[in-house]
Amino acid sequence: MFIEERHEKILETIRKKGKITIGEITASFGISDESARRDLRMLEQRGLCKRTHGGAIIPGQVGMRPPADREFESMPVFDTYREIARAGAKKIQAGDTVYLTGGSLGYLMLEYLPRNFPYTLVINSVDLGKMLRGFDNVEVYLAGGKMRQSGSLVDSMATEFVSRLHFDLCLITGAGLTAEFGLSNGTGETAAFQQAVIRNSRRKCLLMPGVKVGTDAFVKVCDADAFDEVITDWECVEEHILRLEEKGLHVTVAEEVK
Repeated sequence: MFIEERHEKILETIRKKGKITIGEITASFGISDESARRDLRMLEQRGLCKRTHGGAIIPGQVGMRPPADREFESMPVFDTYREIARAGAKKIQAGDTVYLTGGSLGYLMLEYLPRNFPYTLVINSVDLGKMLRGFDNVEVYLAGGKMRQSGSLVDSMATEFVSRLHFDLCLITGAGLTAEFGLSNGTGETAAFQQAVIRNSRRKCLLMPGVKVGTDAFVKVCDADAFDEVITDWECVEEHILRLEEKGLHVTVAEEVK
């Protein structure tokens, strides 16, 4: 098969599925990983795809976000989110006091939280609080304040609450992350709450799905290099990872489970 024919078939898959992985290319065409990556570099140079850590996606797909459904039990579960949650939970050590994000990643992390040693969780989600009642190895503190319809608490009272605490580790997320603008979110209240958590945390870990890396939301929370580590996924565009690493961040890419 000529390289042009292979490229066209790769593009057909990207157009149909929205993405393609290196594994799919090597299995379909019997070529090496390096040859598959070279094909994708050539296609990206022509503006036909955007390379990610594990393959490529449609160029216009980078700014897309999964549905913001806070009915946790019925929300769609993306493989990328699940593996980021699994990797984030491994950061918790015995005796830690941890701020755990109240969004969908926090909910997914419940499945992977350590159950064999004691630690403390501080949360700002009544839904997560209810689910954590059965964790007999975890002490749980719930931030107080006005509850949003989503079940989260991020108003001035909640911010005052976390301002008086010290965290060994924060596991935090947001609506957008770029090397230039930093971490950003949708409202000033959320940004102020997260700033207080980050300011009072010894270890700072940012959990960012690849679809949110390379985009900016409404309100800046902090510079990207405020974090010790960013955990993203195999769909994160490679150039965004490189820009973050140039800022001195340690970027961990959660791997797809076959």
